[in-house]
Amino acid sequence: MTSRNAAIYALLTIGAVITLAPFGLGLLTSFTPARQFATGSPLSWPHPPTLDNYGDLGGAGFGRAAAVTTLMTAVIVVGQLSFSVLAAYAFARLEFPGRDKLFWVYVATLMVPATVTVVPLYLMMAQLGLRNTFWALVLPFVFGSPYAIFLLRQHFRTVPNDLINAARLDGANTLDVIVHVMLPASRPILVTLGLITVVSQWNNFMWPLVITSGDKWRVLTVATAALQSRYNAQWTLVMAATTVAMIPLIVLFMVFQRRIVQSIVVTGIK
Repeated sequence: MTSRNAAIYALLTIGAVITLAPFGLGLLTSFTPARQFATGSPLSWPHPPTLDNYGDLGGAGFGRAAAVTTLMTAVIVVGQLSFSVLAAYAFARLEFPGRDKLFWVYVATLMVPATVTVVPLYLMMAQLGLRNTFWALVLPFVFGSPYAIFLLRQHFRTVPNDLINAARLDGANTLDVIVHVMLPASRPILVTLGLITVVSQWNNFMWPLVITSGDKWRVLTVATAALQSRYNAQWTLVMAATTVAMIPLIVLFMVFQRRIVQSIVVTGIK
Protein backbone atom coordinates (compact mmCIF):
# COMPACT_ATOMS: atom_id res chain seq x y z
CA MET A 1 0.00 0.00 0.00
CA THR A 2 1.38 3.39 -1.01
CA SER A 3 1.67 6.30 1.40
CA ARG A 4 -1.02 8.12 -0.59
CA ASN A 5 -3.50 5.27 -0.20
CA ALA A 6 -2.63 4.96 3.48
CA ALA A 7 -3.38 8.65 3.98
CA ILE A 8 -6.72 8.31 2.17
CA TYR A 9 -7.74 5.31 4.30
CA ALA A 10 -6.68 7.15 7.45
CA LEU A 11 -8.82 10.15 6.54
CA LEU A 12 -11.77 7.89 5.71
CA THR A 13 -11.34 6.07 9.03
CA ILE A 14 -11.28 9.34 10.94
CA GLY A 15 -14.39 10.52 9.09
CA ALA A 16 -16.19 7.25 9.85
CA VAL A 17 -15.31 7.47 13.54
CA ILE A 18 -16.50 11.08 13.75
CA THR A 19 -19.75 10.16 11.98
CA LEU A 20 -20.50 6.98 13.95
CA ALA A 21 -19.31 8.11 17.39
CA PRO A 22 -22.51 10.04 18.28
CA PHE A 23 -24.64 7.04 17.34
CA GLY A 24 -22.46 4.72 19.41
CA LEU A 25 -22.61 7.08 22.38
CA GLY A 26 -26.40 7.27 22.08
CA LEU A 27 -26.67 3.48 21.98
CA LEU A 28 -24.38 3.20 25.00
CA THR A 29 -26.45 5.75 26.90
CA SER A 30 -29.68 3.88 26.16
CA PHE A 31 -28.35 0.86 28.12
CA THR A 32 -27.06 2.97 31.02
CA PRO A 33 -29.04 3.08 34.30
CA ALA A 34 -30.49 6.54 34.89
CA ARG A 35 -28.80 6.87 38.29
CA GLN A 36 -25.36 6.02 36.87
CA PHE A 37 -25.79 8.50 34.01
CA ALA A 38 -26.83 11.26 36.42
CA THR A 39 -23.92 10.73 38.82
CA GLY A 40 -21.13 9.37 36.62
CA SER A 41 -19.39 10.20 33.36
CA PRO A 42 -21.51 10.11 30.16
CA LEU A 43 -18.68 8.12 28.54
CA SER A 44 -18.53 5.40 31.19
CA TRP A 45 -19.60 1.86 30.31
CA PRO A 46 -23.05 0.84 31.65
CA HIS A 47 -22.65 -1.00 34.93
CA PRO A 48 -24.66 -3.11 34.66
CA PRO A 49 -26.31 -2.69 31.23
CA THR A 50 -30.08 -2.42 31.58
CA LEU A 51 -33.16 -2.63 29.37
CA ASP A 52 -35.26 -0.59 31.79
CA ASN A 53 -35.06 2.48 29.58
CA TYR A 54 -36.64 0.58 26.70
CA GLY A 55 -39.30 -0.86 28.99
CA ASP A 56 -40.22 2.63 30.21
CA LEU A 57 -41.00 3.73 26.66
CA GLY A 58 -44.24 1.74 26.72
CA GLY A 59 -45.58 3.75 29.62
CA ALA A 60 -44.65 6.96 27.83
CA GLY A 61 -46.97 6.17 24.90
CA PHE A 62 -44.07 5.48 22.57
CA GLY A 63 -45.65 2.36 21.10
CA ARG A 64 -48.67 4.29 19.81
CA ALA A 65 -46.39 6.97 18.38
CA ALA A 66 -44.44 4.28 16.52
CA ALA A 67 -47.66 2.84 15.08
CA VAL A 68 -48.88 6.28 13.96
CA THR A 69 -45.51 7.04 12.36
CA THR A 70 -45.46 3.70 10.54
CA LEU A 71 -48.98 4.17 9.17
CA MET A 72 -48.31 7.78 8.16
CA THR A 73 -45.06 6.88 6.41
CA ALA A 74 -46.61 3.92 4.57
CA VAL A 75 -49.52 6.00 3.25
CA ILE A 76 -47.23 8.83 2.13
CA VAL A 77 -44.77 6.46 0.41
CA VAL A 78 -47.52 4.70 -1.54
CA GLY A 79 -49.17 7.99 -2.46
CA GLN A 80 -45.97 9.78 -3.44
CA LEU A 81 -44.69 6.96 -5.62
CA SER A 82 -48.07 6.42 -7.30
CA PHE A 83 -48.76 10.06 -8.11
CA SER A 84 -45.12 10.79 -8.97
CA VAL A 85 -45.06 7.96 -11.52
CA LEU A 86 -48.27 9.20 -13.16
CA ALA A 87 -47.11 12.83 -13.26
CA ALA A 88 -43.63 11.91 -14.47
CA TYR A 89 -45.04 9.83 -17.31
CA ALA A 90 -47.30 12.67 -18.35
CA PHE A 91 -44.40 15.15 -18.38
CA ALA A 92 -42.12 12.69 -20.19
CA ARG A 93 -44.35 11.03 -22.78
CA LEU A 94 -47.66 12.84 -23.21
CA GLU A 95 -48.02 15.89 -25.41
CA PHE A 96 -50.16 18.78 -24.13
CA PRO A 97 -49.89 22.59 -24.33
CA GLY A 98 -47.46 24.15 -21.88
CA ARG A 99 -46.08 20.80 -20.72
CA ASP A 100 -42.45 21.83 -20.36
CA LYS A 101 -43.22 25.23 -18.84
CA LEU A 102 -45.54 23.66 -16.28
CA PHE A 103 -42.93 21.04 -15.44
CA TRP A 104 -40.16 23.54 -14.78
CA VAL A 105 -42.45 25.79 -12.76
CA TYR A 106 -43.35 22.79 -10.61
CA VAL A 107 -39.71 21.75 -10.23
CA ALA A 108 -38.83 25.33 -9.24
CA THR A 109 -40.83 24.82 -6.03
CA LEU A 110 -37.84 22.81 -4.80
CA MET A 111 -36.20 26.17 -4.11
CA VAL A 112 -38.98 27.19 -1.69
CA PRO A 113 -38.08 26.31 1.93
CA ALA A 114 -40.58 23.96 3.56
CA THR A 115 -40.99 26.34 6.51
CA VAL A 116 -42.54 28.94 4.19
CA THR A 117 -45.54 26.70 3.51
CA VAL A 118 -46.25 25.68 7.12
CA VAL A 119 -48.61 28.56 7.92
CA PRO A 120 -50.65 28.34 4.67
CA LEU A 121 -50.94 24.57 5.04
CA TYR A 122 -52.01 24.94 8.67
CA LEU A 123 -54.73 27.44 7.72
CA MET A 124 -55.96 25.14 4.94
CA MET A 125 -56.17 22.13 7.25
CA ALA A 126 -57.88 24.17 9.97
CA GLN A 127 -60.50 25.53 7.56
CA LEU A 128 -61.19 21.99 6.33
CA GLY A 129 -61.64 20.81 9.92
CA LEU A 130 -58.73 18.39 9.63
CA ARG A 131 -56.46 19.78 12.36
CA ASN A 132 -55.22 17.08 14.75
CA THR A 133 -56.31 14.26 12.43
CA PHE A 134 -54.43 11.59 10.54
CA TRP A 135 -55.32 13.12 7.18
CA ALA A 136 -53.74 16.41 8.18
CA LEU A 137 -50.46 14.52 8.62
CA VAL A 138 -50.47 12.91 5.18
CA LEU A 139 -52.38 15.13 2.74
CA PRO A 140 -49.65 17.78 2.25
CA PHE A 141 -47.16 15.09 1.19
CA VAL A 142 -49.13 12.30 -0.45
CA PHE A 143 -49.59 13.77 -3.94
CA GLY A 144 -46.05 13.36 -5.21
CA SER A 145 -42.93 15.48 -4.77
CA PRO A 146 -41.00 17.70 -7.22
CA TYR A 147 -37.77 15.76 -6.70
CA ALA A 148 -39.39 12.38 -7.38
CA ILE A 149 -41.24 13.64 -10.44
CA PHE A 150 -38.09 15.25 -11.83
CA LEU A 151 -35.98 12.11 -11.37
CA LEU A 152 -38.63 9.77 -12.79
CA ARG A 153 -39.37 12.06 -15.71
CA GLN A 154 -35.72 12.14 -16.70
CA HIS A 155 -35.53 8.36 -16.49
CA PHE A 156 -38.76 7.79 -18.42
CA ARG A 157 -37.36 9.88 -21.27
CA THR A 158 -34.50 7.38 -21.64
CA VAL A 159 -36.81 4.36 -22.08
CA PRO A 160 -36.64 3.34 -25.78
CA ASN A 161 -39.69 4.28 -27.84
CA ASP A 162 -39.59 0.82 -29.42
CA LEU A 163 -40.68 -0.76 -26.13
CA ILE A 164 -43.63 1.60 -25.83
CA ASN A 165 -44.60 1.19 -29.50
CA ALA A 166 -44.45 -2.60 -29.17
CA ALA A 167 -46.76 -2.44 -26.16
CA ARG A 168 -49.14 -0.19 -28.09
CA LEU A 169 -49.22 -2.67 -30.96
CA ASP A 170 -50.18 -5.38 -28.48
CA GLY A 171 -53.19 -3.29 -27.48
CA ALA A 172 -51.79 -1.74 -24.30
CA ASN A 173 -53.32 1.51 -23.13
CA THR A 174 -51.44 4.23 -21.24
CA LEU A 175 -51.90 2.59 -17.85
CA ASP A 176 -50.69 -0.75 -19.22
CA VAL A 177 -47.56 0.95 -20.60
CA ILE A 178 -46.83 2.50 -17.20
CA VAL A 179 -47.39 -0.74 -15.28
CA HIS A 180 -45.76 -3.23 -17.65
CA VAL A 181 -43.04 -1.15 -19.32
CA MET A 182 -42.08 1.87 -17.24
CA LEU A 183 -42.26 0.41 -13.73
CA PRO A 184 -40.15 -2.72 -14.43
CA ALA A 185 -37.52 -0.50 -16.03
CA SER A 186 -37.49 1.82 -13.02
CA ARG A 187 -37.29 -0.54 -10.05
CA PRO A 188 -33.92 0.69 -8.68
CA ILE A 189 -35.02 4.32 -8.88
CA LEU A 190 -38.40 3.58 -7.30
CA VAL A 191 -36.72 1.75 -4.42
CA THR A 192 -34.37 4.68 -3.86
CA LEU A 193 -37.18 7.22 -3.98
CA GLY A 194 -39.15 5.06 -1.57
CA LEU A 195 -36.24 5.00 0.88
CA ILE A 196 -35.75 8.76 0.59
CA THR A 197 -39.44 9.29 1.28
CA VAL A 198 -39.39 6.91 4.25
CA VAL A 199 -36.41 8.66 5.82
CA SER A 200 -37.79 12.17 5.29
CA GLN A 201 -41.26 11.36 6.61
CA TRP A 202 -40.08 9.12 9.45
CA ASN A 203 -37.93 12.00 10.68
CA ASN A 204 -40.46 14.75 9.94
CA PHE A 205 -40.85 16.93 13.01
CA MET A 206 -42.10 20.45 12.28
CA TRP A 207 -45.35 19.66 10.48
CA PRO A 208 -46.58 16.95 12.92
CA LEU A 209 -45.68 19.25 15.82
CA VAL A 210 -47.72 22.12 14.34
CA ILE A 211 -50.78 20.25 13.10
CA THR A 212 -51.34 17.78 15.97
CA SER A 213 -51.79 18.05 19.71
CA GLY A 214 -52.14 15.46 22.44
CA ASP A 215 -51.14 11.81 22.22
CA LYS A 216 -53.66 10.48 19.68
CA TRP A 217 -51.74 11.36 16.48
CA ARG A 218 -48.31 12.04 17.96
CA VAL A 219 -45.42 10.74 15.84
CA LEU A 220 -42.03 9.43 16.95
CA THR A 221 -40.11 12.66 16.55
CA VAL A 222 -42.63 14.66 18.56
CA ALA A 223 -42.91 11.89 21.17
CA THR A 224 -39.13 11.81 21.56
CA ALA A 225 -38.99 15.58 22.01
CA ALA A 226 -41.79 15.39 24.57
CA LEU A 227 -39.76 12.92 26.65
CA GLN A 228 -37.20 15.64 27.37
CA SER A 229 -39.75 17.84 29.13
CA ARG A 230 -42.04 15.18 30.57
CA TYR A 231 -39.20 13.33 32.31
CA ASN A 232 -37.00 16.35 33.06
CA ALA A 233 -34.44 15.61 30.35
CA GLN A 234 -33.89 11.98 31.32
CA TRP A 235 -31.37 11.37 28.56
CA THR A 236 -31.13 7.61 28.99
CA LEU A 237 -34.83 7.38 28.11
CA VAL A 238 -34.45 9.82 25.23
CA MET A 239 -31.53 7.84 23.80
CA ALA A 240 -33.54 4.62 24.05
CA ALA A 241 -36.36 6.28 22.11
CA THR A 242 -33.91 7.57 19.50
CA THR A 243 -32.36 4.11 19.09
CA VAL A 244 -35.77 2.50 18.58
CA ALA A 245 -36.64 5.14 15.99
CA MET A 246 -33.41 4.54 14.05
CA ILE A 247 -33.57 0.75 13.86
CA PRO A 248 -36.21 0.51 11.05
CA LEU A 249 -34.27 2.97 8.88
CA ILE A 250 -31.02 1.08 9.36
CA VAL A 251 -32.69 -2.22 8.49
CA LEU A 252 -34.28 -0.75 5.36
CA PHE A 253 -30.97 0.64 4.17
CA MET A 254 -29.17 -2.66 4.72
CA VAL A 255 -31.86 -4.59 2.85
CA PHE A 256 -32.06 -2.23 -0.15
CA GLN A 257 -28.51 -0.89 -0.37
CA ARG A 258 -27.87 -2.82 -3.60
CA ARG A 259 -30.89 -1.16 -5.22
CA ILE A 260 -29.55 2.25 -4.18
CA VAL A 261 -26.25 1.53 -5.91
CA GLN A 262 -28.12 0.34 -9.02
CA SER A 263 -30.15 3.55 -9.14
CA ILE A 264 -26.96 5.61 -9.00
CA VAL A 265 -25.58 3.61 -11.94
CA VAL A 266 -28.82 3.94 -13.92
CA THR A 267 -29.27 7.67 -13.40
CA GLY A 268 -25.59 8.55 -13.65
CA ILE A 269 -25.62 10.50 -10.37
CA LYS A 270 -22.11 11.59 -9.42
